Amino acid sequence: MGERIKKAIGVQGDFRTAILPMINYSYANMYMGGAGYIISMYFTVFLTDVVNLSLNQAGIVVMLATVWDAVTDPVMGIITDRTRSASGKHRRYLLWGIPIMVISYTLLWNSYGLSGSKAMAYFVIVYMLYKTAYTVIGVPHTAMLPELAPEYNLRTQYNSVGYLFNSAGMVPAFGIVVVILAAFGSNDNITSASKAPFLVIGIVLSIFFGIAVFLTYSKTREPSSLDNKLDKLDVKYIIREYVLVFKNRSFRQYFFMSLAYQFATGFYANSKVYYIKYLANQYSKYALFNAVAGVAEAAAFPLNYALTMKHGKKKCGNIVTPLMVAGLAIGLIMQSGGSFFWSALMMLSMLLYPFGMSGLGFVSTNIFPDLTDVDELITGRRREGVIATFSTLIKKSISGVMAALVGFTLQGFGLITGDTVSEYEKATGQLFAQSASAVTGVRICVAVIPIAAALISLILLKRFRMTKDDHTMIRAAIATKHKYGSVTLSSEEKRICELISGQKFENTWLGQNNSGEAHTLETNENGEYLILLELKAEKEKINNA
Repeated sequence: MGERIKKAIGVQGDFRTAILPMINYSYANMYMGGAGYIISMYFTVFLTDVVNLSLNQAGIVVMLATVWDAVTDPVMGIITDRTRSASGKHRRYLLWGIPIMVISYTLLWNSYGLSGSKAMAYFVIVYMLYKTAYTVIGVPHTAMLPELAPEYNLRTQYNSVGYLFNSAGMVPAFGIVVVILAAFGSNDNITSASKAPFLVIGIVLSIFFGIAVFLTYSKTREPSSLDNKLDKLDVKYIIREYVLVFKNRSFRQYFFMSLAYQFATGFYANSKVYYIKYLANQYSKYALFNAVAGVAEAAAFPLNYALTMKHGKKKCGNIVTPLMVAGLAIGLIMQSGGSFFWSALMMLSMLLYPFGMSGLGFVSTNIFPDLTDVDELITGRRREGVIATFSTLIKKSISGVMAALVGFTLQGFGLITGDTVSEYEKATGQLFAQSASAVTGVRICVAVIPIAAALISLILLKRFRMTKDDHTMIRAAIATKHKYGSVTLSSEEKRICELISGQKFENTWLGQNNSGEAHTLETNENGEYLILLELKAEKEKINNA
């Protein structure tokens, strides 16, 4: 089995040293994929239809927690980069975050009889606590990857295994939710009578996710950081650290591309349940639609992986993103009713959107680790925590902001939620009835805005420059500079560094000659950089010890 897995993902070496480290690192992805997936599917509708908060109140809950998230993420990035420990800079925080996560995720699905403004205040506090737990776990976990997998394609392999573990968290988590809701008779319609199943869901899932994070903590190893050199910590230092990030042209391109992508998926995810329930009037198939969407996204993985390994990290995004737009466009014409035609069209949307969406997601995930090397080219330091902060901040903050904006937009267009829906249904004689204005609001949130954002992300992706050969050359130059104090590059190599970093070569750490000697990038007969082969051999020696 081990050999078949290795062949499938294109790695060399025995199972223990090649595959097992990827698996050990990826256990935590079951939490980060599964927990967020359930929140995106059920938390907003839980607040509005179970706790009976208004759409505006639900939006405020998510927005205030997101503001808190924007504070804690940068702080956590600084903390991890400045950590001195024999066990490495990141692992310990995974262990410390587990109890916070288990408690907060359990509390997140129970209102304890509170209602109105009191319930809103309660969920603001609990959601902020959960965001803190996610930060304590997510930022260090993301920051570990460039250290564990320094090579360009190896990072894709780690991320690919992580992607599979995301699904390994999402699928059983979704199954648990469906089974529990069905056991309590709440699968076809979530109402204020559905409080008990959500309490059980919170308890069961928090334990499941806690075990996943603990496995990564206990089985992953990283180099000692006891020799980590630290500057004086003050406000100016923190501001300077994050300003430096945006001097990196490749990072800026990645940031705005990911921002647009998260804008598209955030709007869609937070309005999807209202799309199916109130626009299409097909909520009885909600679990089926989500199961189909999960299968479609997973089915895209082999194609995305093959395109990435063969043609680079941009290719899959360029090819499959049009399918995402096509799936979203169905929301522009969807009509209410359970006829075969509209059910089939909704099913097609559930196939096209996640399949196409996975391409841009795969690109974004795989580009991120390479940005740490471009940052080191500029600064001369490994700042995985700071870079990872922006990766997790984009994913979490945009999702939170989108939840708030969707709530404000839908309420502004007159969408009715909670127990008020029942009164409106009685008056109109139609199940899940909504006004024409409310339906228009749903279309805007689930189709118009996501389509525009997806197209912007695709345009920005085409501008991203760094290739595998560029990245390998940069890593070799950085390693040479660390070893000898200086590195001598050709005019073409300097041009590539400037194009990717957005900085004049002489203004970067790499361009500063500290030894006065010329040290060029030496290669063997196969064109491989000798210094990278030395580093790889040293790492394998440590891993085998």
